[in-house]
Amino acid sequence: MDIEEMKKANTKQRIKLGYIMALLCAVFWGAWYIPGNLSFSLDPFTTIFAGLVDKYGYEVGNVIGCILVTGINALFVVLVLLFWCAGLGKMKEMKRSIIELRACTKYYFAGAVFGGPVAILGTYIASYFGGAGFSAVSALCYPIIGMTLSIIWLKQSISRRAMAGLFVILIGGIVVYSTSLINDINAGNLQLLGYIGGLMAIFGWGIEGAVAAKGLDVSEPDVALTLRFIMECIIWWVIAIPILLIAGAPVLDGIAGIFEPTMFFVLLMMGLTFGLCYVTWYKSFPLIGVGRGQAVGSLYGLLAVVFLAIFCGTFEWVYIVGAIICIVGTFMLFTEKTDDMESLRGGE
Repeated sequence: MDIEEMKKANTKQRIKLGYIMALLCAVFWGAWYIPGNLSFSLDPFTTIFAGLVDKYGYEVGNVIGCILVTGINALFVVLVLLFWCAGLGKMKEMKRSIIELRACTKYYFAGAVFGGPVAILGTYIASYFGGAGFSAVSALCYPIIGMTLSIIWLKQSISRRAMAGLFVILIGGIVVYSTSLINDINAGNLQLLGYIGGLMAIFGWGIEGAVAAKGLDVSEPDVALTLRFIMECIIWWVIAIPILLIAGAPVLDGIAGIFEPTMFFVLLMMGLTFGLCYVTWYKSFPLIGVGRGQAVGSLYGLLAVVFLAIFCGTFEWVYIVGAIICIVGTFMLFTEKTDDMESLRGGE
C-alpha cells in the first residue's frame, strides 16, 4: 500500500468514525427528551412552577421555572462528564487545558453561553409551551446556522450535495413550524414563547457548534466539553439563579425534593443522556466538520418523536412528516462521496 492509498484509507476511517459519533449523538439526544419531558410532571418542579406562576403569571413564571430546570440539567451533566473524564484518565489534561490553554477558554465560555442560556433554555421553553415533540423537531434547522458559520468563519469546505441536503433539512423545519403555527392560530391556542424557544435552540446550537470547533482545534474534546458545562453551571448558579433569589423569586422552594429517588433517577438519566449526546457531538466535529456532524446529529428529531410516542404517549403527525423530510436531507449528507471530504478546510 503506497502513501496515497494509506491516506485515502485513513480518510475513510476518519469519516466512518465521525458519522458513528454523530449517529450516537442522535440516539442519546433523542433519548434525552424522555427524562426532560418527565421532569416537568414530577415534584419538586410541579410545586415550584405552580408557586412561580402564582407570583409572576403564566408566561414569566414558567420561563423562570425553565431557567431552574436548565441549571439543574447542567449540574447533572457536569457530574456525568467528571466521572467520564476521570474514567478516561483525563483529569490532568483538564488541569493543563485550564492553565496552559487560556486562549481557547473563551471559546468554551462562548459555547456555554450559546449552548446554555440560548439553546438549552430555548428547548426547555419550547417543550413547556409547545410540547416535547414540537421542541424536539423545531430545532432541526440548527445545522443551517452551523454550516453557514463553518463556511464563513471556519473556512470549511462543503460540496453541492451537502448544500442540497441542508436545504432539504430546512424544508423539514419549515413544515413543522408553519403547520404548528397555523394549527395554533386556528385553534386560538397560539403560544409565541414556544416558537421563540425553538428559534433560540436553532441559533444557539448552530452557533455553539461553530464556536466549539474553533476551540477543538487546540484542545481535547472530552476536556473541552466538561469545561464548557462547568462554565454553564457558573452562569446559572453564580449569576442567574442568585439574581432571581435576590429579586425574591421562590426558585428553590422545596428544591431538596430532587433527591427523592424517582426524581433523582430521572435527573441522572437526563444528565447521562445529554452528557453522552454532547460527548459524541463534539467528537464528530473534528472528524467530519461542523455542518455534517450537526446534520447527522439532527436525526435526534425523529428518534425523539418515536421515543416520546412510545414512553410518554406524545404523538403528532406533523412532527413525523417534518422529521422524515429532515432525515432525507441527512441521508444526502451521509451518502456524500468521501473524496469531497478529504479536507474539511477549503484550500487545504
